[in-house]
Amino acid sequence: ATEIVVVSIGPSTAQEQLRTALALGADRAILVESAEDLTSLAVAKLLKAVVDKEQPQLVILGKQAIDSDNNQTGQMLAALSGYGQGTFASKVDISGDSVAVTREVDGGAQTVSLKLPAIVTTDLRLNEPRYAS
Repeated sequence: ATEIVVVSIGPSTAQEQLRTALALGADRAILVESAEDLTSLAVAKLLKAVVDKEQPQLVILGKQAIDSDNNQTGQMLAALSGYGQGTFASKVDISGDSVAVTREVDGGAQTVSLKLPAIVTTDLRLNEPRYAS
């Protein structure tokens, strides 16, 4: 990646998490301030506005949010943006203008290849976060 941009949607106190992401190596942070309790579709629409402005080649989201735990935002963002999607990624390999996303399924692993730009939702197995230094 040429630039890593982290995005959070929430109250101004979410700046703390964005600062942590910057300390971990992100290049820029964007806070979309909202004090409302947003639905997954509302979050996806706000993220689409950011995607439209920033034009990223790869958008990585968590599998589910702590507040709603419903696993919908990534898929909704993919549908709204028209991008291909890989879900529950346990491995991601970027090569040229495509990304291979591997996820664990019953009885093994499944890999899908997506043309960039793409949306990927992650599984806990993808990465072990390091501590900010």
